[in-house]
Amino acid sequence: MKTHIVMLFTLASLVLVGCSSQPDYRKAEGSGYGYQETKISDTQYRVSFKARGSDKTKAMDYALLRAAEVTLENGYDWFVVTHRETLIDRERVSPESSIGYTSSNDMVTRCGLISCTTTHYPRDTFSAGVHIGGRKSSEIESIVEIKIGKGTRPDTDYSFNALEVKENLSPKN
Repeated sequence: MKTHIVMLFTLASLVLVGCSSQPDYRKAEGSGYGYQETKISDTQYRVSFKARGSDKTKAMDYALLRAAEVTLENGYDWFVVTHRETLIDRERVSPESSIGYTSSNDMVTRCGLISCTTTHYPRDTFSAGVHIGGRKSSEIESIVEIKIGKGTRPDTDYSFNALEVKENLSPKN
């Protein structure tokens, strides 16, 4: 009987240690925590990172890190964020405190047999409120849609050198 209790205690300890040592930045299994990506077209992806906690900046950093990895894995140099959003407990929150009217663009590229055309669609939003932060038990999901490319990077605030992002945002051991 004593042997069974010791074995049960040892097994429980190993399970707890295994769960607690799971890294923050990892591929999500199913709809669990971590990163995942969806290919939208040859050069467009939706990348998300879901975590538990109150640090929405870390969730955004990890979504951008995965976007950089997807870009490099596909042989491209840079990516442009065409849309982003952060959900806390499934509620959309603004990147900063805001009151008023905001306007952004979604970029869509369509390719035919001969050429490609890029169209910008305006997205207008009215928002009001202040987000103070999530609880330690909140579920945070950061979602970015990206367009990847090679060569000269577009000169916009939303374009990123994939190699630099990977070097700067990779978890440090």
